[in-house]
Order: sequence, then structure tokens, then C-alpha cells
Amino acid sequence: MRIVTIAAISALTASLVTAAQAETTLTVATAGSQNMADYVTDYLGPKFEAANPGVKVRVIGTGPGDAGSNAIMERLEAQMKAGAEADIDVAVVHQKPVGHMVEMGLLAKYADRAETGKLVSSAAAKNALGVNVDGYVIPMFHSKTAWAYNPDLVANPPRSYEELQTWVKENPKAFGYNGIRNGMSGISFVTGWMYSETGQGEKMMQGPFDKSLVESAEWQKALAKLKEFNQHVAFPPANAGTLYMLNRGEIAIGPVWVDMFYTWQADGRLNPRIKLELPKPGMPGQPMYYVIPAKTKNSDLALKFIELATSPSIQAEGIVERFNWYPGIDPQHLKGHISEASWNKLFAEITPEDLAANGKTFPLVDYFNAILTSYEKEVE
Repeated sequence: MRIVTIAAISALTASLVTAAQAETTLTVATAGSQNMADYVTDYLGPKFEAANPGVKVRVIGTGPGDAGSNAIMERLEAQMKAGAEADIDVAVVHQKPVGHMVEMGLLAKYADRAETGKLVSSAAAKNALGVNVDGYVIPMFHSKTAWAYNPDLVANPPRSYEELQTWVKENPKAFGYNGIRNGMSGISFVTGWMYSETGQGEKMMQGPFDKSLVESAEWQKALAKLKEFNQHVAFPPANAGTLYMLNRGEIAIGPVWVDMFYTWQADGRLNPRIKLELPKPGMPGQPMYYVIPAKTKNSDLALKFIELATSPSIQAEGIVERFNWYPGIDPQHLKGHISEASWNKLFAEITPEDLAANGKTFPLVDYFNAILTSYEKEVE
């Protein structure tokens, strides 16, 4: 069941109805926090307008989380059922709703025609939580999780989930994660644990869903080991709480969102000596996607917009240097477009090769729900 707030739909409708007229108006609707809309309004839109005289980019922010993406989906679905053209030309949506949009026939298959489509190597550009989205999406960016550690407290940190289990017994309460109720970095840690301990990460990410795995002895063993592991760790109250505890030296290692980590360091809120490690066999993150509605009169212009947005220069300056996100295209294509300082900051500790090997996606929805439910029943 899709839940969309009345306020989100009303805001989207009002913005579209009152859109400023120009020779051509390209309407970009973006889910996510306000910084997503600001990015297009203040940075990307003006660049596109300068390169395309006579075009006005109109930006509508539909709100954070899946509800923001669902507001876009609901509008496109209503217009499709009415036989009308879409009044959105480009949308930025989350991973879970985009699968529904593809299955409902709401999106155009455009990535193979985009000049920048060949620059994308992420598996998330082909599969979104079990749904084949190949050709329908190009990632705007990737948000990743990793372990942050304080080298003043742990000179030789564990490099894998397996090594971590031994380490926490020798260093009780020096590792902290925020469970599954207080932020996605904790959920990401638990998901990575299940990938590691069951050895079935690829199956959970690629599908199809197999209920026998959830009921298997290896699944139960992984949960039992996690319950025992939890006896030796600390539990920060939130994503930010993990960073606070790391900064104060209350814990030595903890899972964090990479963009949040670097933003805190840039703001002077986090010890600059704290480093990152992407453990084996990996931790999941999630992208935001650029999509084009199936029925929009400005489809060619929409394609040009996404090509600009996913070009190496824009990905380098806009995505990496402004927001500390990982690029939607393969990082190797940013070389020559990004400063050495920015490259070293984002990739010195977690290299593009590390991301390719250990940067995972979240699992299929059924496995995802099973992990959370199992944790509540067997671990908490």
C-alpha cells in the first residue's frame, strides 16, 4: 500500500499549475530533503538554462523519504489513467518506488540513448531491490555506509565482519551501532552482517525471494551470533549519535553514512583524524535516480538535462565536491574533473576498487523485511 500525504500531492499540484511560463519550461520534480530541490534550483538548473537559451527549469520538491517519490508516482499514474501527457519532464526518485514505477509502465526507457549511460557501472542501475530497472534509470548519486574508526584508539582496525567479532570481545563497548530503530546506518550494519554470516548476500540482493533461506539453519545461526555480538557493543541513539560517540572517544569504531561523515569533518564537528573502512564482504547503501516519465512532450530536452546532470564535470563539482556523495557514474570518469584534494578526501580511504568490490545494495524488499522482523524477534 502506497501512503502519500495530502500536503505532498497538493504542493506538487500547486507548483505545477502555477509554473512560470517561458518559451519552453522543463519541469523537474525531486523527492528528498530540501537540499535536493536547492541543488537543482541553485546549481543544476541555471547551468542547463545557460546551455539551452529559451528554456526555463522549474523545480518542485515533493518531500523526503518514499512519500516524496510516491507523490510523483501517484501523479504520473493518475495522468496515465486519464490518457493525459505527464506534466513532469524529469523526476528524481528513491530506490523502492522506482521499481513500482517501472512495473506500472510510468517511465520511459532512456538510459541506452543517453551519452552518459555508458559511464554507469553500478549494479543499482540495473536492479532496484529486485526489480529490473535496466535502461529506465541513471543514478544521480550513491549514498554509502562504512565503518568509521579512531586510529588513536585502534591502530589496526578489523577489516571484515568476521574480524570484528573477535575484536569486540577483546575490546568490549568500543564498537557501537544504533540497532534497527534509530537510523539507517544501523540497519545497514545488520544487513551487511546477514550478507556476511549467511554467505547469501548476492541471492538477497538479486533474488528471487526464497522463503526457505529465511527459515534455514544458517539464517538462525547468523541471528544467534548477532545476539551474542550485541552483548559486547554500545548502542548510540541515532546516526548522529554514532558520530558524537566517535568524536568524544566513547567508541572506537561504528557504522556511518559516508556523506554525513565528511560533512561533519568539513564543519569541524568531527575529529579530522577519524578514518573510514569499507569492510568485507561489504555494506549496503542506496542511490537516488533520474527518470523520465513515459508520456512527456519534452522527452528529448529531459534527456539532455540528465546527460548534463550525469556528466563527469557536474558529477565531480555538484555531487562530490558540494555534497560529499559518491557519484552516480563510475568514479574513474571523474579524473581530470575533480580536484586532487576532493578526490583524496572521498577516495583515499575507500577507493573506487573498494566500492566496486564491497559497495552493496540493500536486499529485495521481502528479504529486507525478513531481516528486520528476525532482528526484532531473535536479537533484541
